[in-house]
Amino acid sequence: MAKRIWKPGTFIYPIPAVLVSCGNMEKSNILTVAWTGIINTNPARVYISVRPERYSYNLIKESGEFVINLTNEKLTYATDWCGVRSGAKFDKFKEMHLTKEKAEFVSAPLIKESPVSVECRVVEEKNYGSHTMFIGEVLSIDADEKYFDEKGAFDISKCNLIAYANGGYYTLGKKVGKFGYSVEKKRKNKKG
Repeated sequence: MAKRIWKPGTFIYPIPAVLVSCGNMEKSNILTVAWTGIINTNPARVYISVRPERYSYNLIKESGEFVINLTNEKLTYATDWCGVRSGAKFDKFKEMHLTKEKAEFVSAPLIKESPVSVECRVVEEKNYGSHTMFIGEVLSIDADEKYFDEKGAFDISKCNLIAYANGGYYTLGKKVGKFGYSVEKKRKNKKG
């Protein structure tokens, strides 16, 4: 069967659906973002892309900070709701019964219910037309202690994270491999 050609567009799925908190503990907002990702490892850089007409846009521009809060199955409804309602009209923390938690390095609040929150300082902005990309320096990763195993390692499989694909939210499935497993040498059985 041949592939069908579509017009060019945004169709690299699945992608994370995150809740971005911005502002400060008194005047804050939550923005749902699917246009987000990693740019660089060292120094750690991530990005979010935001439409200039969004209420959070000016909060991020003014403060130069934001927090990327990963979402899980329990946060699916809030993730969608915060993406279709304006912070100019609603207190999204209050409406979605989410808890503001003080961040260590930025004034924007963390979302306590999120399994992982990534504190970021804007180091660069790029306007690409419909969206402005805010490139953030990662200042801290705040992870809920309940997602660490008995050896102190973070176990992302316990988070039950969600992704966004073509208009839908999906839970991530089972682990089917790990980085480098395709080239690992097989250990021989000591008895064999």
